[in-house]
Formats: sequence, structure tokens, C-alpha cells
Amino acid sequence: MSRRCQLTGKKANNGMAVSHSHIRTKKLQEVNLQWKRFWWPEGSRFVRLRVSTKAIKTIQKKGLAAFAKQSGVNLAKV
Repeated sequence: MSRRCQLTGKKANNGMAVSHSHIRTKKLQEVNLQWKRFWWPEGSRFVRLRVSTKAIKTIQKKGLAAFAKQSGVNLAKV
């Protein structure tokens, strides 16, 4: 499974690690993904999603159904 948020689509970012002597080496900045169970009232069940911590905060603010609809995710298939 790829390291990608199921709601926002966030994925890893390529960057450079710069040392004290200014030697640049490539590094991968991964997304902070968490497995999280959310209660989905419309479906009367829990939905287990792999989401970023930013998405968790947004779900707490907007609600799961509204955020999934905005992201174009069908929770019935998850």
C-alpha cells in the first residue's frame, strides 16, 4: 500500500538534507499517516481510514461525511 492519505491525497515530498558543511543529500519527507477509526453516522458503522494528521483535524472540524464528499471519497466502499 502506498503512503498516501486516503482523503486528502497527500504523499511524500522530495527534499534536500543540508549539512553544516552545506553538503546536500536527497531525503524523502514522508506524510504523518495514521490508521484511524471514524464513526460514520450515515452508514451507522465505523470506517477505518489511513489519513494524515492534518486530515484528522479537518474531520473533527467539518465532520467525516462532509470532508469525504468534498474529497470525492465514497465511504460506502471503504
